[in-house]
Amino acid sequence: MEGKIKKFGFEDSEKIKKAPPSYSIKGVVSFLNEITNKDDHRPAISLGLGDPSHFKCFRTTAIAEDAVIEAIRSAKFNSYAPTGGIFPARKAIAEYLSKDLPYQLSPEDIYVTAGCKHAMEVTVEVLARPEANILLPRPGYRTYETFANLHHLEFRLFDLLPERGWEVDLDAVEAIADENTIAMVIINPGNPCGSVYSYEHLSKIAETARKHGILVVADEVYGHVTFGSKPFVPMGVYGSTVPVITLGSISKRWMVPGWRLGWLVTSDPTGLLQKCGIADSIKNVLNPAPFSPTFIQAAVPKILEKTTEEFFSKTTDILRAASAFCYDKLKEIPCISCPQRAEGAMFVLVKLNLSLLEDIEDDMEFCLKLAKEESLVIFPGVTVGLKNWLRITFSVEQSSLEDGLGRLRSFCGRHAKKP
Repeated sequence: MEGKIKKFGFEDSEKIKKAPPSYSIKGVVSFLNEITNKDDHRPAISLGLGDPSHFKCFRTTAIAEDAVIEAIRSAKFNSYAPTGGIFPARKAIAEYLSKDLPYQLSPEDIYVTAGCKHAMEVTVEVLARPEANILLPRPGYRTYETFANLHHLEFRLFDLLPERGWEVDLDAVEAIADENTIAMVIINPGNPCGSVYSYEHLSKIAETARKHGILVVADEVYGHVTFGSKPFVPMGVYGSTVPVITLGSISKRWMVPGWRLGWLVTSDPTGLLQKCGIADSIKNVLNPAPFSPTFIQAAVPKILEKTTEEFFSKTTDILRAASAFCYDKLKEIPCISCPQRAEGAMFVLVKLNLSLLEDIEDDMEFCLKLAKEESLVIFPGVTVGLKNWLRITFSVEQSSLEDGLGRLRSFCGRHAKKP
């Protein structure tokens, strides 16, 4: 071909290049896994990612597995699913969630999504509009910040209070909310804190949101994964006080994050979200979106209705013991302080005292050196919004937890300042 060759028109995106860094949990953990010492004869241990499905002790119930197999073998669920999910799945989810509410959800309140993260993005996209802002917790799950940036929605951060069991600092919420604030996000049970909110605290959150005319986005992906003194209370209990969008999935309680079955729920018995068009917007956003596999949706009714309390109790018993063990062992390490033992989810958040360590400037350097020297991966707190803290998961096999915390103690001892 002769003559001038036309330049290709594609190039990297300025929007993505200029966007703030995306604090992907999987990205950070994968990077730390890559730099572990390959010459270390010991196997690498990860206390960074909350995916217990790798371990036999956290295998999901056979009821769930059989329900999926039955759906596949029926050959009835190989097609595309309708927007919002197939009716039997939506009905089953509505009935499952309504057990904890003072009102009955209908299938029309339920939107099936490809995991809870998908439900998060749909919610942010639906709420985003010029000049609006959303309030997010710090520490928190920073994927909300990533989605807010992608959809041009300003976010503002309110603190959680470690000395009060990581409750929401409602004075901070009052201070940063204004006439353009459309929503606030709460994560309960808490990731990364392992907190569980009481009826009383959720009531105060609802009253604060109502006062400012903002809805509550309740991330309850760890719903019912609790093992402390406080039971799980869904934010939807206060749906008559303030409109609530509830996000959840089967990923955590059933230990199947790879199945990608989540939900977005309008927990709004007053019908305000329907009247103001939010419900229609959710459908419009979901229309071109990917959907959860149809055969997984078909399995949902049996998964939700037939799973026994024995399975849930076994899981929570393991997590309760692991949380207590983790808390006790962390208290033995001088440079680490733990505000409270985790009561829910699969993590505990601990503070580093860098004044007791040599040659370590911050939590990121701590985690980098830990991975290289001990082949141990722990999540740096800066990636959940708290510099010089660490997020540690205890949802692993007991032997891995014991070995991992032993390596952490050795590392801290080796880097301790000499008297």
